[in-house]
Amino acid sequence: MANRKVCFVTGARSEYGLLQWVLHEIKEDPELQLQIIATGMHLSPEFGLTYRAIEEDGFEINEKVEMLLSSDTPIGVAKSMGLGTIGFAEAFDRLEPDIALIPCDRYEALSAAQAAMVSRIPIAHVYGGEATQGLIDDPIRHSLTKISHYHFVAAEPYRRRVIQLGEHPEKVYNFGAPQLDHLNRLDLLGRKAFEESIGFELGQRSCIVTYHPVTLSEVSPAEPFGELLDALDDFPDLRIIFTKCNADTEGRVINQMIEEYVATHGERACVFTSLGQRRYLSALKHVDAVVGNSSSGIIEAPAVPVPTVNLGDRQDGRLRAESIIDCREERESIRNALEQALSSAFREEIQNIASPYGKGHTSPRIKQKLKEVPLGEDVLKKGFYDLDGQ
Repeated sequence: MANRKVCFVTGARSEYGLLQWVLHEIKEDPELQLQIIATGMHLSPEFGLTYRAIEEDGFEINEKVEMLLSSDTPIGVAKSMGLGTIGFAEAFDRLEPDIALIPCDRYEALSAAQAAMVSRIPIAHVYGGEATQGLIDDPIRHSLTKISHYHFVAAEPYRRRVIQLGEHPEKVYNFGAPQLDHLNRLDLLGRKAFEESIGFELGQRSCIVTYHPVTLSEVSPAEPFGELLDALDDFPDLRIIFTKCNADTEGRVINQMIEEYVATHGERACVFTSLGQRRYLSALKHVDAVVGNSSSGIIEAPAVPVPTVNLGDRQDGRLRAESIIDCREERESIRNALEQALSSAFREEIQNIASPYGKGHTSPRIKQKLKEVPLGEDVLKKGFYDLDGQ
């Protein structure tokens, strides 16, 4: 019997990192065949050509789907989605996967899922049931749930929400957040080695900043991000590591502001398109706070633990650990939250918190389910699971 072909689709460095150990598990199983389609930002020089990082990790990229236009306007993103659907249809036709593994909530994933759906390829979706109410990611994520046939969620409330959307409980699995496996399996860098790897000294106090556009807001991201930069100026001794934002609407506005800030703040700040998983998680071990509105501040940071200053409503709806300090996107509110996060008392207080996303060791269980679940016509013919059983 031929090995089951599992085709993973990735459009961004972040989502690849979330499932990296799942991919290792699939690759190492003699009864499975891993296929990888790289698309979106992975293929863009502007975003670091991060498909190379996938190859450096020992994986083969079977197909590259070019879809990212040099535009971050709503029209440009919508056109990219159309190009992606065409490219994925052709890639799936060549690869003939048995099941598609599609993560998260980005528009590249929706393009891939649409192509897989009409190609009669069963879909396993990871990270369904979550909520990020300030973003187009939310309706994309829930749309992916309805297109998909199997679901791997990161927490029990998310499992219940996927079932509420009409998915059968027997096909919804809560094994926790797979990216937490990094903390158990990666050889993270010590402080000196980390500083040498980025050419930047952390000093007495430091933070890492990742801020993405709130795609459903009518306010330009330049305004709230400017408030964040002003608040950082209130801590002149704070060393700052910026990571650039994804290819979201108006993301280039933020990246330009970061470049200008770093250029005018000497040795106090540095910027990276991508740190990669090992350096990023090493950073979490050594900085004093995570600042911005990225999901990593909600999921990975509490597992370290390191305090998170979470700005605005981009992550509204996600489960929170006690190490997360929410604040408004205003200078004073950010400053107050950062003062709390940097205090020794708060850092001491959060040392023994429990993460709502589990403790890792998730990837082997996801792989085993991908290996075992039924495929074929009966799976493709989805019913709607009613909560009242009718």
